[in-house]
Amino acid sequence: MTPNIRPVLVLLAIGLLVLAGCAGKQVTRVDVEEQIDLSGKWNDTDSQMVAEELVMQIIRSPWVEDFMAEKGKKPYVIIGTVRNKTPEHIPVYTFIRDLEKEFINGGRVRVVASADEREQVRMERADQQEFSSEATMKQWGREKGADYMLIGQMNFIRDAEDGTEVKYYQVDCDLVDLEDNVKVWAGDHRIKKVVGKGKYKP
Repeated sequence: MTPNIRPVLVLLAIGLLVLAGCAGKQVTRVDVEEQIDLSGKWNDTDSQMVAEELVMQIIRSPWVEDFMAEKGKKPYVIIGTVRNKTPEHIPVYTFIRDLEKEFINGGRVRVVASADEREQVRMERADQQEFSSEATMKQWGREKGADYMLIGQMNFIRDAEDGTEVKYYQVDCDLVDLEDNVKVWAGDHRIKKVVGKGKYKP
């Protein structure tokens, strides 16, 4: 075998191995609303479900009506820190976004942008002062301050035996008045999953 042919054969063999590895993989597109549980870990369904339930609890509690009766307007809420106390990697930002969407779409309260988002908006507003027309530039000092901050944490308990495990998630949240630190609402939502080779029978 000539020296020039040997590298070509090696590359060809590598290419065949790559193709063989790819041939066994199948990708199927599914509806994003479809519930799929593979590992039993926290997933997109859990995030959406917990956000929906918590916001439903919050906007149906008496504090909203009390605030509107006193102030004559809808309350402004900002989502603060949600701490992940579980051993799993949970994309908390996705959960916060789900909370914001539920608040906004519910229409009972208004949501104030986060600190990072406000920084971006302020940079754009500063840019407008120099480059936008006077009729279209946005003015300083008109931001809405939040009345309440939602804070929370995710907790986790695991129990396992004989190849079956129970995963228990509890998301606790508090709504705090930003002026006097009074908690006007406290609640939680819980999820329990049984993960194992066989079907769980209670």
